[in-house]
Amino acid sequence: MTILSEQMKKEKHIMIIAGEPSGDLHGASLIKELRKKDRSLIITGIGGELMEQAGMRLFFHIKDLSAMGVTEVIMQFKRIKEAFDLFREKVFFERPALLILIDYPGFNLKAAAYAKKIKVSVLYYITPKVWAWNRSRLKKIKQYVEHAALIFPFEDSIFKKENIPATYVGNPLLDYYSEFYPETSQSQKKTPCIIGSPTVIAILPGSRESEISKLLETMLKSAILINQGLAHDINDAFIACDRDRGINCEKKRNVQFLLSAASSVNIHKFNKILEPYNKNNMFEVVRGNPTELFRRCDLLIAASGTVTLEAAICGIPTVIVYKTSPLTYFLAKNFVRISYIGLPNIIAKYSILPELIQNDATPEKISEQVLSMLNPETLASIRKRLLMMTKCLGAAGASERTAKLAIKMLNSSIALKK
Repeated sequence: MTILSEQMKKEKHIMIIAGEPSGDLHGASLIKELRKKDRSLIITGIGGELMEQAGMRLFFHIKDLSAMGVTEVIMQFKRIKEAFDLFREKVFFERPALLILIDYPGFNLKAAAYAKKIKVSVLYYITPKVWAWNRSRLKKIKQYVEHAALIFPFEDSIFKKENIPATYVGNPLLDYYSEFYPETSQSQKKTPCIIGSPTVIAILPGSRESEISKLLETMLKSAILINQGLAHDINDAFIACDRDRGINCEKKRNVQFLLSAASSVNIHKFNKILEPYNKNNMFEVVRGNPTELFRRCDLLIAASGTVTLEAAICGIPTVIVYKTSPLTYFLAKNFVRISYIGLPNIIAKYSILPELIQNDATPEKISEQVLSMLNPETLASIRKRLLMMTKCLGAAGASERTAKLAIKMLNSSIALKK
């Protein structure tokens, strides 16, 4: 194991822990802002390619850590334990001036507890969703975390009530989609028309292997039903059109499907599921970041998660789909404290976007929901509500504000050690 030298330990050393692709994205943005403020920083930790490219020295890669749900985490327990043991060894010997934890609460709350034990200052960026479930985590945050950087406005009152030092820094997603926010997405989105330019529907089955295995095939089947439903609608429209010779009835392709394949998924397994449904090249596969999909599509079918908020910020109406193992769903149903699963709905505090959960996440119900939304008035109404929800998040600049907070804590920590 490579240990930082004694001289390096005296320098400005920050350790950052992220355990999922979203954490890698937010961590990379934070690292860039930190380096703008102080080029002499030494930054090490757990993350992915984005954090490494931004200048962090990785000692463990996140590719085997991204698990969701009870049974999924159990299956990856060995790798998670290996990562934690390595973290504990690194933080003990290297004693960074500051430990920044990004989301990933099952791992990071334990990391915070160990850091507290050895007197390492902790900043928690993107805190556990205590407003949804497991409110007991607030006690752990209060006990082990020096300061929390919050990304949802409603979290501020929760932390103040518990007397936990916290700052609302804004939502980092606003930093990535400034080209869409707040007006561009509303004014430049085309209005779909069944007769004319094709309606573009994007499918995002998730970034985790467990999501792909549970949702991809269901979503592909729903697309086939949507295609059939729109074909029926266009034929009806042409029958009506034939009765009025004054209308130009040139027939065009009525629907186009884009299929997101996240960079973190096993593309061979992905293609094996896709192949039986793509004989006629019905689906255009788009790899990596979903921004291209947001620019091109009229509507999304997406796995529940951060991507639904990303889409909402970009003004894209979405059908939110969620399916997990029976055990995870049973536990969630009994312990989750919120009425909605989709972040846009949670932030708005009412149902802007439809949610199809567990047994309701069927091809028939997904296609039925999509077809009911595909008219200009409905989509325009949803976009207006999404814009109002986005304005609740405040202004862009979360990464920069968090970096300021981190530098302040880092300097305080160094001063105390002198």
